Amino acid sequence: MKLSTKITVSLVLGIFFGAILNVFFPSIVPTLDQYVLSPVGKGFLRIIQFVVVPIVFTSLIVGFLSIKNTEKVGRLTWKLLTLYIFTNIVALLIGIATASVLKPGTAVGDVGKLSAQEAPEGQGIIDWLISIIPSNPFEAFSTGNLLQIIFTAILIIIGLRLAGEKGKAFLSFIESFHHIIEKITIVILKLSPIGVFALISSVIATQGFGLVQKLLMYIIGLVLAIGIMLAAYSLILYVCKISPARFWKSFLPTFGIAFGTASSNAALPAAIENAQRQYKMKDEIASFAIPLGTALKRDGACILQGFNALFVAQLFDVQLTPLLIATIMISSIVVSFSTAGVPGAGIIMMSTVLTAAGLPLEGIAIVAGIDRLTDGFRTLLNVFGNTANAALLDQWEQKASAKPLNKGKMTA
Repeated sequence: MKLSTKITVSLVLGIFFGAILNVFFPSIVPTLDQYVLSPVGKGFLRIIQFVVVPIVFTSLIVGFLSIKNTEKVGRLTWKLLTLYIFTNIVALLIGIATASVLKPGTAVGDVGKLSAQEAPEGQGIIDWLISIIPSNPFEAFSTGNLLQIIFTAILIIIGLRLAGEKGKAFLSFIESFHHIIEKITIVILKLSPIGVFALISSVIATQGFGLVQKLLMYIIGLVLAIGIMLAAYSLILYVCKISPARFWKSFLPTFGIAFGTASSNAALPAAIENAQRQYKMKDEIASFAIPLGTALKRDGACILQGFNALFVAQLFDVQLTPLLIATIMISSIVVSFSTAGVPGAGIIMMSTVLTAAGLPLEGIAIVAGIDRLTDGFRTLLNVFGNTANAALLDQWEQKASAKPLNKGKMTA
């Protein structure tokens, strides 16, 4: 049985197992979750996190330095960022449009009884920009701060290029270490069906369906918006002459891990492995674009922030104005780049968008209780967007490199 099939089967079985526990055996759920499901799931996430930091760091260095032309590095970066911003805007508009049509905020009854949780505090936009620069690179590695790790990797890449021959020994060490991490990743991925089963079972078994009933329209709307964006990506791939079926098939194990763990970071090792082995993406593109996208690309976060902002406005009967919509859009795009690739990060960053738009922070506490149920769908979209943009960049570069060759043949 292929890994993708094993992960899909474990997801389905985990959902059914969790639902059976929640409905028929609620008394044993706390004990089973505390001693079996939660420890297994957390252990899997920790072993995945073990390879995330070294694979991001080494992939970026190996990927960047494999591109000998410095001008090409700049061109690839700008192309990728252009794709990111364009698709982020599309995702944000889909989230806002879906919330405007379905009006999930008006479908909620008594606000006060839904949740007693306190709204978490998010990081300001200026503070986030400053925080990208690490004061201590070793602290960035120990805390797993991917943006700071990427910043550190870029500085080391610049240093290696300037060092020339004297930097070759260090580069050889990084390449060797990268190869070792790749082999470890292959071993760890074999454990993913067990980890995914435990994580999804724990969520379904412990969350229950009481709050889900009250926020049903919210859940349906958010999942629908994510589905529309996935369809939009498939259409973009088709228009750019990339087979959506081949793309889905190549990255299916990655998408299964993303959905089951609700962590873009956890799906990173599988994404790079699938890109290189199944999709046959150029190594220089895969090792450059996918780690960068794991830290920056968050279509699911864009949809979440736009959808939630309108949900809160409807919930508290706040009138939408063009200025308010513009504020929501700008802050949502900026926040999407700063959302960490771990479960629950979207809810924490929501306070930044609501504060910028002047909307009540109490809305966060209302949706916090069911956030984990939709987090997997958002993470799936995040990872899909990351890998799709890498595939688009790969196709873009292939066409660009083919043009001079075609002209030469015509001249001859």
